[in-house]
Amino acid sequence: MKPNCSNCLIEYKDVTLSYGYLDVIKHASFTVHQNDFLNIVGPNGAGKTTLIKSLIYQIKPKHGQIIMQDLNMGYVPQKLTIKRNIPLTVLEFIYTGFTKQRLIISKSDKALIVEWLTKMKLDTSLLNEKVSHLSGGQLQRIYLIRSLISNPEVLILDEPASALDPNFREYFYELIKDIRRNNNLTIIHITHDLTDVILENSLVMYVDQEIKFFGTYIDYNKFEHEGHHHD
Repeated sequence: MKPNCSNCLIEYKDVTLSYGYLDVIKHASFTVHQNDFLNIVGPNGAGKTTLIKSLIYQIKPKHGQIIMQDLNMGYVPQKLTIKRNIPLTVLEFIYTGFTKQRLIISKSDKALIVEWLTKMKLDTSLLNEKVSHLSGGQLQRIYLIRSLISNPEVLILDEPASALDPNFREYFYELIKDIRRNNNLTIIHITHDLTDVILENSLVMYVDQEIKFFGTYIDYNKFEHEGHHHD
């Protein structure tokens, strides 16, 4: 089953998401179109990450329907965990993000990975470094490369800037705006700080167990001024 309109990628119809008996998201209905930049905000524990998990099939709805096109999705989770005993190098870890993989990494694929390391302002000498040895900021950038390298149609970012230093954060958001513009990329982005990312035509969803607001950034400002605030 596919969404109703031609450029609709994702459609939620009266979706309730639960952990056991606890309803975390109630009666959510919204549509994401191609090339949307959707920012999801709301207090801690409001269900933002749960909503994302339902997009990547980690949680099934208790009620309602999630209707999606067959999409290539890139995902950067909020909590980046790499076990210390994982032997993968940076090169090998990024390569797991390719949609088509070979037993031996080709020269062209390796060149693309090097190009992305440079885009993310990382030293190419990291290629053979174990991912378990990276700092939080380096690991965040490696996850970002892995999620972008196969040209996803939808990029899902759960607070991607949390481990990035302020200077790189600004550069990173400019980079994904460029990628969105050039590749017709759709971005779904959980954030606590809209100031880094806002585009005039971006959308904001305010979640607090229910969707309290869904609309343009300009209208969201009016919504906030009426006494609603996110943490």
